[in-house]
Amino acid sequence: MDFEREYQQKLSTAEQAAKVIKCGDWVDYGWAVTTPEKIDTALAKRVGELHDVKLRGGVLNKIPAAIEADPTGEHISWHSWHCSGVERKLIEDGRGFYVPMRYSELPRYYHKVDCKPNVAIMQVAPMDKHGYFNLGPSASHLHTCAEVADVIIVEVNHNIPRCLGGSGADLHISMVDMIVEGDNPALFEPPLPKSSEIDLKVAQYIVNEIKSGSCLQLGIGAMPSAVGSAIAQSDLKDLGVHTEIYVDSFVEIAEAGKITGKYKNLNKFRQTYAFAMGSKKLYDFLDNNPGCLSASVDYTNDIANIAAQDNFVSINSAVDIDLFGQVNSESSGKRHISGAGGQLDFVMGAYLSKGGKSFICCSSTVKDKNGEVRSRFLPTLKEGSIVTATRANIHYLVTEYGIVNLKGLSTWAKCEKIISVAHPDFRDELIRGAEELKIWRRSNKLK
Repeated sequence: MDFEREYQQKLSTAEQAAKVIKCGDWVDYGWAVTTPEKIDTALAKRVGELHDVKLRGGVLNKIPAAIEADPTGEHISWHSWHCSGVERKLIEDGRGFYVPMRYSELPRYYHKVDCKPNVAIMQVAPMDKHGYFNLGPSASHLHTCAEVADVIIVEVNHNIPRCLGGSGADLHISMVDMIVEGDNPALFEPPLPKSSEIDLKVAQYIVNEIKSGSCLQLGIGAMPSAVGSAIAQSDLKDLGVHTEIYVDSFVEIAEAGKITGKYKNLNKFRQTYAFAMGSKKLYDFLDNNPGCLSASVDYTNDIANIAAQDNFVSINSAVDIDLFGQVNSESSGKRHISGAGGQLDFVMGAYLSKGGKSFICCSSTVKDKNGEVRSRFLPTLKEGSIVTATRANIHYLVTEYGIVNLKGLSTWAKCEKIISVAHPDFRDELIRGAEELKIWRRSNKLK
């Protein structure tokens, strides 16, 4: 088969690609750093001609031009599988909506739920000699999306790293309807998180619980980043990686010689991930790296696959936690923040792993927009708060005041442990709240 000839036959302009989109269409818009750019600009010029077009994607680093061109949201709306700060603003403005889900289920949505897109558009790496476009650092669910879409359009970007993987990491030209050669923008690089003294203290508690040969999952943010740095500086060795998002912390740990993957039960010697976002150093590290494996999220986040890795360590953060042990990682009361992502999958999978440990970590307090310090620990979650990990699933809880194992405890014992790692200034208030909830006994002593 002459793939170059087929390439030329399918080669289109961004304007031709944008004209495919019709009123009422669902349009999947790539994922994270592979959200389309040139076609998006062309679609922005058509906004006035369209109505009820629904763009869908997630982890945006900027407002798409097509959404920006419709400030009232009368013609085009945004629908997010997982929200960044950009998407949070769109939701607050009434121009965007979140789709609640466990991230591991997303590929199944395209086959089992009415989520079939009319058009799927995504940035990809250039076609190789075998006719494959690599999905770069965004394998996630994009291959499955392309399997069911009516029209598939790829936007080629020479700056996208070729991320080696298994099933779901590449898209063959035979599946593609239109090819647009993009302007080759550099991939988005989020600011590297700056760790505070609290982050570093929490990180040390966690690192003390990790043993050599463990398999790691890290979330995004200052606290998981602090954990990564602490691991890189530790005496740990022969670590493995099986994670949802691949972040700069893993590069730091790998360059410190801590990652071999020799004790992994699945994908031995390879670092497995669903998508990646970080610095240019991270993208360069992933490019054509046979030590890393890009895979579909229904593989990386599958609870059975997580549990199959011995000594699995899952590290995630929280917004609020109540005295029953309910973890909110998605909202501030009624105000939407992010999404469920894979937190529950990794919390459950790590606990089921032989020797596995799941950590929920956070600072004990936070400053609100008025500068007032408030406790992250509440008698009950605020009205409108979303329960991301249930009280039955939480394993280890970590703050700057210590680390506690909450598994197998009664309501009062769990409550006591939670209060023991809350900020001392708020403990009496929490005890009063616990008494009202009838999960506190006067004989209890905080240790």
